Amino acid sequence: MWTVCGKELGVCLIGCGRAGMIHAANYKNRIPGARITAVVDVMEASARAAAQELGIDRCYTDYHEILSDDAIDAVIIVAPTDQHRQIVLDCAAAKKHIFCEKPMAMTVGECDEMIEACERNRVKLQIGFMRRFDASFLEAKRLLDSGAIGDLVQIHSNTRGPSKPRPWMYDLKKSNGILAEVNSHDIDAVRWMAGSDVGSVYAVAGNFRNPEARAQYPDYYDSVLMNGTMKNGVHFSIDGAAFVQYGYDARMELIGTRGKIDIGRTDRDFVRCTTVESGQSTPFVRSWMTLFLDAYLAEDTSFVQAVKNDLPTQISGTDGRMAVAVVEAGNRSIARGQVELVK
Repeated sequence: MWTVCGKELGVCLIGCGRAGMIHAANYKNRIPGARITAVVDVMEASARAAAQELGIDRCYTDYHEILSDDAIDAVIIVAPTDQHRQIVLDCAAAKKHIFCEKPMAMTVGECDEMIEACERNRVKLQIGFMRRFDASFLEAKRLLDSGAIGDLVQIHSNTRGPSKPRPWMYDLKKSNGILAEVNSHDIDAVRWMAGSDVGSVYAVAGNFRNPEARAQYPDYYDSVLMNGTMKNGVHFSIDGAAFVQYGYDARMELIGTRGKIDIGRTDRDFVRCTTVESGQSTPFVRSWMTLFLDAYLAEDTSFVQAVKNDLPTQISGTDGRMAVAVVEAGNRSIARGQVELVK
């Protein structure tokens, strides 16, 4: 295995959007033994702005330009989902270690190609499911595994985002829908908590908030409900939505034979205001960027440790693949109106 344990890890960000810049800020000065050295974005203005913000002078509009750069040991891929496969294949061939944001890819077949390329070229591959690094989710997992609520019976998970989808998300051929773009985190967290893969799913969905997309993209949905059964018999439900506007809402409930565990919060802070005029109020969480900020740092640190110490990544390509498999089954269920097995 080729490693960089004796030197600082040079990292390049591919995709300078909101999530990408959270990772880049971590690699700027918060992770010992690693440093952001270059950025790539197809929009030159975005690449230049990101480089200026990060205090670096190397920015590109084509990721191919960094493939032969020996100073870049690893890449953080935060490009649109339909581009992940090719970028991973090229970076793996160039011997760059890879952190790939969720969703891993568009299809299970693409995931298999990506996993095989990383294994063949002996580079690390980690998928960006940051909830596994969040303190609340970790404590819930510890309690669950300790038997605090008895045997796990049901899992209920939701993610609802406030923002209006970007136009490319309307096209399911590019985004795979809300199940992929929003609920990939729920799917992975359900697998993690249950300690099992998903066996079958039934999903329903609709477009309730984005009527302008209906004519050109009749299969687009901004709200989805998916029920299913894990292979170990645990039942689960996932609900997802885009453009709810009221805030960022990500929670999970674990129900056991002797109790339950609730994970997540909706209060922006721990201040509650009560007045004669307005009654009681607490500001709602507005963004995942603040709610999971520490989890992003923890997952980036974990990736660096895996590369420098030649350790398995905590969230593997197989984890990413299984989430994509559930998304595919869910979308088949929406289209066909029937229960679908996860392949």
